[in-house]
This record gives sequence, structure tokens and C-alpha cells, in this order.
Amino acid sequence: MFASQRRDYIAEALRKHRQVTVRELAAELGVSEGTLRTDLRLMEDEGLLERTHGGAVPPRSRSSAAQAQPQTSRSELNPAEKRAIGRAAAELVAKGQCVMLDASSTALELARQLVDFDYLTIVTNGLEAAMELNRNPRVNVILIGGVLRPSSRTIEGLLGKSILHDIHADLFFTSAEGFTLKAGMTDFSPYEAELKKEMAANASQVVALLDHTKLGRRSIATSIHADRIRTLVTDAQADPSFLQTLGRMRIVTAK
Repeated sequence: MFASQRRDYIAEALRKHRQVTVRELAAELGVSEGTLRTDLRLMEDEGLLERTHGGAVPPRSRSSAAQAQPQTSRSELNPAEKRAIGRAAAELVAKGQCVMLDASSTALELARQLVDFDYLTIVTNGLEAAMELNRNPRVNVILIGGVLRPSSRTIEGLLGKSILHDIHADLFFTSAEGFTLKAGMTDFSPYEAELKKEMAANASQVVALLDHTKLGRRSIATSIHADRIRTLVTDAQADPSFLQTLGRMRIVTAK
């Protein structure tokens, strides 16, 4: 079971029973209690539940409707910063290039900027970005195959690996749930991280799209190591001291 599917299962169990225990969830989902504790901790960080001794309960400040749509709530975080990053990232793209986009909400903002470009090839695992770009007949859109993540518009898994091996992209634009120098770009889902590794391996340059809230944070699975990133596009609220530690990495600050 994918990490996102476990999270959906936990949210549904909380809606039904108003309480879950790590021991029961581990038995029902067939994973270790340690894995479940990590799931609960990350879901608590997102405000989706409150942990208790041995389990979790619904958050006091969230309605059940909000719990039912965790992906939507994440995509609505820092919209102004993401739009600014999308605009700044679009300036790095040239006519005739082959560009890869991940399925992040920040990459979607970039896709909305690229829809008016001519003669681009876009490779993505984001359904919404693909549909947005498909409005322009002069943009060639290649959708990476895989498993559609429940309650989202994101394709995960490595079923599209063979397609990626035959594609040579100029740029790969990718976001993450966190970024540190030691761990690199990290995501909650190991499956999502593995797909991003494959995408990065077939791109000449990797461009990180990270608003200031992602810098200095770490999630479960590394997708892109820091030394593989050529350019970081972030917003004006990014911590200057953190940016100074990035050494040779090109920093583009969106305004």
C-alpha cells in the first residue's frame, strides 16, 4: 500500500471511529508500528489529526470535510509565493526545449506560465499540468504512466520508467515537501521520490522550485540530492543564511 493510501485509510478511520490506535492500524494495513507512527507524526504536522498515547484522534480545529481533502489543503498553501516562483521559473525556459515537470502544485503554476509558449515538449506525471498545457496545440505533452494516487491528480510509480529512458530533457522542474543540504529534496511518498529520481536522471539540469517554508525541512524519502540541483527558485521570504550555505547553486528569487 502506498503511503498516500495509508494516510487516506487513517483519515477515513478517524472519521468513522473518532479514534485509532497504532497497533490496530499496523495489523489492518500490514505495516510496522514504526511506519504508522511516522505517518501519524507527519499527518499531525499537516493538522490532519492529533496524536495520543498509542494512537490519534481528529484535530480539534479541523472539520471532517477538511480532513477528507488533505491534498487540496496542501495545494492551497502559500499560493502567492508559488505563483511568483512559477513566473520566475518560466524565464529559464527557451523555445524548442524539452522540459520535465513533476506533479507538485508549484510546478502546476509553472505549467500555467508555459501554456502560451510555442514549440515546447513537456513531460509530466501531473494530470492537471498536462491538461493545462494541452490547451496549446504547439506544446507537445507527454504524460508519464503509472498509478493514479487516490483523491489526487498525481501519477506515482515506475510504470513509465521505460518512457523516461528514451527521453532526454533539457530541464527538470521539481518541488518537494522539504529540502536540506544533507538529505536533499525529500517527499512523504517513497514512490513519488523514486519517480523523481528517474526524471532527474534523464534531464541535463535540475531546477528546484521551493517556497521558503520548504527550506530546512526534511520528510521521509530523498528524491534529489543537493549536488544534483543546478538552480533553486524560491521566494523573497527565504532565509538568507540558509541560501548562503548552498555554495555554487544558482539562486533565483521570485518577486
